[in-house]
Amino acid sequence: MKYIHQYQFYKTKYGEELLIDVVTLDSIRRHIGRHPVHILSYFDITVITGGSGCFSIDGKQYVLERGDVIFSRPGEIRAWDKNNLPQGYALIFEEEFLLSFFNDLSFIQNLSYFNRNRVSAKINIVNIYIRIENLIQDIIAEVNNKQEKDKHILRALLYEMLMLLNREYLKTHAVIEENSQNRYIDGFIRLVDKDFRTHHDTKYYAGELCITPNYLNEIVRKSMNISPKCYIQNKIIQEAKRLLSYTELTVSEVADNLNFENLSYFIRLFRKHTHLTPLQYRHNMIR
Repeated sequence: MKYIHQYQFYKTKYGEELLIDVVTLDSIRRHIGRHPVHILSYFDITVITGGSGCFSIDGKQYVLERGDVIFSRPGEIRAWDKNNLPQGYALIFEEEFLLSFFNDLSFIQNLSYFNRNRVSAKINIVNIYIRIENLIQDIIAEVNNKQEKDKHILRALLYEMLMLLNREYLKTHAVIEENSQNRYIDGFIRLVDKDFRTHHDTKYYAGELCITPNYLNEIVRKSMNISPKCYIQNKIIQEAKRLLSYTELTVSEVADNLNFENLSYFIRLFRKHTHLTPLQYRHNMIR
């Protein structure tokens, strides 16, 4: 594959625009078989109801069994073991579906399992499994309502499910505490996620945050034990690894994709971080 396949939300599946849906893993088995490695443009919460299998998000692998829940954000590289696909439901939704009602731009990012600081993309919900399954069935019933799909009811059901899962996640995993400088740190992380392919300079991000490069350097080092420059470079190298692992782009095309004008500099930077050339890294991944 030249590029990683991306799935877009089927907004008019039910005629009118609806930005929430529930699909069974069995119903999308052929899509998974065709593109086991893919990206979603929307949020996904997959609840495993039976069987077992393996699934990875951005290279981190998870073994799945009944009662496990996997969370993925838009843009993350997902990979199913298509030969061992469990049974389950995927609750999918666009951010707009909630933001148009709650008017809180940070609501979804503040959920512990969708937070960028999350420690895992998986929890087990054995304690609330029946309640979550009932909510899924209620969402399915409302989505399939032939008379009228009440979006307020769907939002209420989704909100209840999100908050129940958030409470369960917090019981299972520790989450990094907020601090007074987090609005800049969070803003920096979001900007890098959005712009790292085109902007490699710390000054750009400091300017976007309306702070000095020195102050950005100070708070990032204090909060993350790393310099902003190193954080940006790590993000670039992570993306380069993804492209080398999951696409057939040439090294030159990967460098262009990441806005490197000098191919030699890209290779040197990649080698500095990985101790391998891009081609050596790709050959190791193939093996």
